[in-house]
Amino acid sequence: MHTIKNILLTLCLLTALSISTQAQEKYGKALNVGVGIGGYSGYYGYAGQTMPVIHLDYEFDVAKNFTLAPFVNVYSYSGRYYYNYNKTGYRYYNYSETVIPVGVKGTYYFDSFLKANSKWDFYLAGSLGFAIRNAKWDADYYGDKYAHNRATNLFLDVHIGAEYHFNSKIGAFLDLSNGVSTIGLAFHGGK
Repeated sequence: MHTIKNILLTLCLLTALSISTQAQEKYGKALNVGVGIGGYSGYYGYAGQTMPVIHLDYEFDVAKNFTLAPFVNVYSYSGRYYYNYNKTGYRYYNYSETVIPVGVKGTYYFDSFLKANSKWDFYLAGSLGFAIRNAKWDADYYGDKYAHNRATNLFLDVHIGAEYHFNSKIGAFLDLSNGVSTIGLAFHGGK
């Protein structure tokens, strides 16, 4: 639990720093909303399947070509598992889990280096965070029900992506990652 408090404190400090810092380039002040697919790696590794994910982040300018974005993802899945308990024998049990990964994403934009058209943004990013998990089993399941109702260890994901700007306020992005790949809309303010 001490580690989780340290992570939250670090995320809050990074967010506060990013709010107070004025950058030369203006990639921040962007609300990014997307949907995607979570894969087998990162904080999705224990699910054993891909699943739909909802993504939300808000970018702040930190330095020239660099932003930080606190984020939250949400996904849920369910399944049936065959389990043997001494008193009831083998039988199927229903299982469902909701996971809420939270963290911060640092993004570096390569538009100047690539001499990209003003309609396009190209970036490389990394995200750091942890996932809050809540699992539910059938009432008569006697296995370990509580091991999954906790925050998991840290995860680190790598991202590469692009955004196309329809106008100065709205764009569409594609973010490819080893954890969650998303597609969505970016809403810009104050450009």
